[in-house]
Amino acid sequence: MNKSLMAEFSFKTWADARLAQVEQVLKQGIDGHAPAGLGEAMRYAVLDGGKRLRPLLVLAAAEAVGVDLEAANFADQASTVAAFRAACAVELIHAYSLVHDDMPCMDNDVLRRGKPTVHVQYGEAQALLVGDGLQALAFEFLTPLDGSTDLQVQALQVGLLARAAGYQGMAGGQAIDLASVGLPLTEAQLRQMHRLKTGALLLCSVQLGAVSAGKPSTVVSEALAHYAQALGLAFQVVDDILDVTSDSATLGKTAGKDAAADKPTYVSLLGLASAQKLAEQLHAESLAALDASGLNATATAALRALASQVVERKN
Repeated sequence: MNKSLMAEFSFKTWADARLAQVEQVLKQGIDGHAPAGLGEAMRYAVLDGGKRLRPLLVLAAAEAVGVDLEAANFADQASTVAAFRAACAVELIHAYSLVHDDMPCMDNDVLRRGKPTVHVQYGEAQALLVGDGLQALAFEFLTPLDGSTDLQVQALQVGLLARAAGYQGMAGGQAIDLASVGLPLTEAQLRQMHRLKTGALLLCSVQLGAVSAGKPSTVVSEALAHYAQALGLAFQVVDDILDVTSDSATLGKTAGKDAAADKPTYVSLLGLASAQKLAEQLHAESLAALDASGLNATATAALRALASQVVERKN
């Protein structure tokens, strides 16, 4: 991307505005009065924490294909409503997965987003219900009853999110992860595991945004998919690097837990230096995919900035 265009685009300004909008929709959409304290626990799991990478990818992709995120009254813009609802839906799926992953039957972790995990704070049974509730609520977000989003767009988005969250995506990847503890994996096997466990939801985030105004062209769809696939793998590689190079206070979650649990990682398989080089290569691949999309460089500025954020992040 032209350096002058990058200079004109302030990612922080863009992201702060988008995050404020997403947080507002989430706060309005998660009912704190759900029975028996469930609403309070659901809000604890989702609000006021996390990088919100997936919602930002949804909105950046929507903007890239021409959705107006700055609409003065976006309630009147079906594509804008669809983009923001999808941004919240994918964050709800991500949050539910973290709640369940942290439970004793999975990773048995006690720290998430700098605070006690949900099962520590509310008990295991409530944590299980929190995850169930958040998963269902995600699909409620995608299917409003007020006619504010196009039915064809709703169907596209529901299908994308269901496949990315289920056995073909995140849940399937988690199953492989649990079955791989203590086992030697090849780089191809490790890549496949993370393509499902982490990459599927990141790819879905980009796809959800891209279909907010209807199905884009094949060229654009394929280019955005290549971008998201490279980004998704880069995210996991960096996660593995940070697990051995950072501390719990910086990460907001327990550092070193992968090695302690004898889980296969890119660092354990390739070594730290090679893992860092791979992250850089994947970053370059993601940007090359955007170049191949034919989309306006200004329109893809947020997607480019997000790719850099993923590789350069400290937590």
